[in-house]
Amino acid sequence: MNWYLKVLKQYADFNGRSRRKEYWMFVLINLIISWSLALLDYAAGTSIFSIVSTIYSLAIFVPALAVSVRRLHDIGKSGWYYLLVLLPIIGWIWLIVLFATDSEAGPNKWDQNPKEAGNDTNIDLIGTE
Repeated sequence: MNWYLKVLKQYADFNGRSRRKEYWMFVLINLIISWSLALLDYAAGTSIFSIVSTIYSLAIFVPALAVSVRRLHDIGKSGWYYLLVLLPIIGWIWLIVLFATDSEAGPNKWDQNPKEAGNDTNIDLIGTE
């Protein structure tokens, strides 16, 4: 849950790098919340949860885009690679492969490697400065 909250604290921060764990934990928790809202909407039979789900999707759009761009930075790619999502099927598969690729060793032009020793303790400091 800390990884999900870290992404929310860095709401529109497109700079820096995000490791695989941060990205995939955000995706997992985001899916759980979205599916839970859809299930509640189905179970309740009303549209109130559809409205809540739409508001949640709109609120989470910018942090999801930001963590995706930071993940691409982590493997040494520009954030513009995210536009591959516009290519049906082939672009989506390529993006999944890129998101699953291991970090570029050492620092790159976007920042230090987030997997280096001691960087996990900095999670709680994000967004408090």
